[in-house]
Amino acid sequence: MAKVLFAATPFHGHVTPLLTVAKDMKARGHDVLFLTGARFAATVKSAGPSFAALPEEADFDDRHMSAAFPEFAEAGTGYGHHIFFWKRVFADAAVAQYRRIQALLERFPATALVHDTVFLGALPLSLRPPDGVRPTTICLGVLPPMLLSEDVPPFGPGIPYLAGPEGRERNRRLNAETLAAYAGLQKDTVSVFEAIGCDLPEFIFDCAVAGPDHYLQLTVPGFEYPRSDAPASFRCAGALPQPSSDSFTAPRWWPAVTAADRPVVVVTQGTLANEDLSELILPTVRGLAATDVTVVAATARPDGPEDFTRLLPERPANAVVAGYVPFDRLLPSASVLVTNGGYGGVHAALQNGVPLVVAGDTEDKPEVAARVQWSGAGIDLRTGRPEPEQVRQAVVAVLGDPGYRAAAGRLRAEIAAFDPFGTVAGLVAGSRAGSRAGSRAGSVPDSAAGSVAGGVAASPPTREQVAVPPRGHR
Repeated sequence: MAKVLFAATPFHGHVTPLLTVAKDMKARGHDVLFLTGARFAATVKSAGPSFAALPEEADFDDRHMSAAFPEFAEAGTGYGHHIFFWKRVFADAAVAQYRRIQALLERFPATALVHDTVFLGALPLSLRPPDGVRPTTICLGVLPPMLLSEDVPPFGPGIPYLAGPEGRERNRRLNAETLAAYAGLQKDTVSVFEAIGCDLPEFIFDCAVAGPDHYLQLTVPGFEYPRSDAPASFRCAGALPQPSSDSFTAPRWWPAVTAADRPVVVVTQGTLANEDLSELILPTVRGLAATDVTVVAATARPDGPEDFTRLLPERPANAVVAGYVPFDRLLPSASVLVTNGGYGGVHAALQNGVPLVVAGDTEDKPEVAARVQWSGAGIDLRTGRPEPEQVRQAVVAVLGDPGYRAAAGRLRAEIAAFDPFGTVAGLVAGSRAGSRAGSRAGSVPDSAAGSVAGGVAASPPTREQVAVPPRGHR
């Protein structure tokens, strides 16, 4: 059997999907080593793979971003937020990540390296001219693809998809603006890769997707914009199943929710952007207080219920507040998921045929929200801090229109038809068959890279600058 090295950026939402695949690889008999942050050591070991820690200069605790990165609180949203993450969190860690991978490969000669989209220290293995045998590189797309395209608006602000010549013309213009706006980040990232001894042949967003030998987007075509100019290495592999919660002990309120005779609305801010419950959880609870639904606020924090009570001492009678609640147990009883747009949580809802209301404006969340609206499976509120009445109106609209649940049901069926574990297993098996010193499998077409000539804006495009197409518009 093969030796497989996994490398995950130390975010819960990145570690969880990679560890789900690593556990499957281990069950198939492969020798699996998992590289990520120290706080996940026990979780990795309990799943079966061996554990390797990132060096301190590339490690942080994603539950306390402000402690790890003091400037995090000033990053804001939109362009500044993306610059912060790509420079400070991703690019600045690449050299230490790469050196750790190289050291591990000396004692663990893996035939396949599986990594997430923003683990940039894995990218030089794909981009550098081969100087010997190297692992086949397999990137798992744990966030919407960042690749520039004539067919798709640039990654970041959640600009709605627009088909046809008008859309392609718009996208070429937006791509040019994006390249200009991120020129400073590109220059900094080029310097980082030069320190490794590696050229960065394209825009970093493009390289992160087109660079690896294989790029597997963890979704289905029905939830991803169509692209005519994607590299040959790119494909949708389907959504991963949610981790099972065999050890879950149901709280006292559980039967009242799972056997409820009225709609159950679950609200969460996920595992990253959940420090301020007033962003989405509180507006949802307040907005639905007089509505005939049961609200479950899943804070994904052990201190979440206490923090909620501090912010809202008089909890509405139709709401329950919890810390961590396993979605594989809760979502089968849900009628709607209100979320800030975490990629994993949204797919968990779709796997259960649950429609969504999405309100997110940090990380990749605007892009996820836009895809929810485009697919017809929910409503994008196009803000990260909705008013209670906005949430109420959106939830009532989703509950009252069967088209949303029908679209979510179609995506559930499409997800069920894919086998992401089998896809990865096939690539791992193939990694043993031939030379592992070849070049990357695909490259970004010139048309996808855009142009920085003429008419370039001084700032990147925003979601407010573009009209929103109707629900389910494709």
